[in-house]
Amino acid sequence: MSPKVLVVLTSHGEIIDSSGKPIQKTGWYLCPTYTIEPAVNTFTIKPEFAHPYDVLAPKCEIVVASPKGGAAPLDPNSLQPWVKDDSSSANFFNNKKSLWENTAKVSDFLGRADEFDALFYPGGHGPMYDLATDKDSIALINEFWAKGKVVAAVCHGPAAFVNVTLPNGENIMKGKEVSAFSNAEEDAVGMSKYMPFALEDKIKEDGAIFQKASEPWAPTVRVSGKLITGQNPNSAKGVGEAIASALGTF
Repeated sequence: MSPKVLVVLTSHGEIIDSSGKPIQKTGWYLCPTYTIEPAVNTFTIKPEFAHPYDVLAPKCEIVVASPKGGAAPLDPNSLQPWVKDDSSSANFFNNKKSLWENTAKVSDFLGRADEFDALFYPGGHGPMYDLATDKDSIALINEFWAKGKVVAAVCHGPAAFVNVTLPNGENIMKGKEVSAFSNAEEDAVGMSKYMPFALEDKIKEDGAIFQKASEPWAPTVRVSGKLITGQNPNSAKGVGEAIASALGTF
């Protein structure tokens, strides 16, 4: 029987400013392009769901959920260069829409960790607003962890871990090497002022050993036991490969 992976996407589709006013659409990321000033280069950032999907789908069953179920919002800003620059993203967007347009509710999977081998959270800014505090998601992570399953996330996906307290009273990330979207990267894309918290800072506060590349956008993946994390969208394929390796399929 093939390994089974539960992917959890955000249900949150708007960036909220300090007054509570929505200022732009968000969600999970496909393949954004960021121009980092004052640098002259444009960095093409790789897909956070498409590339891990390409790694895992040939040998794993993929099931997709979100807090609200139904359509999980795809950040419109993440669609810019994929047709030209990334055939994986183009194929994923054109042929796999049912994966994110018909998600099940996270609550439907509580008590069912034995049915799965891994849990994976792609990023995008949405998880900072809902998955960081979603009670069902937090309970789900606890159940998977208690069963010794692989638990993974990339970019802003590790926001889902910041409020996960294990039965011993410690955060799931405490004492583990963890990577996620860094403060420098958040500053570079001009989104720090809109985030409900600084992800890098919160992960450190939770007792993790935060790991990041020597420069923004470089791929970084950390495997700490059954916990797998990646720094940014360029790390997504590596996270997929690390999940596959942990499941014995890579």
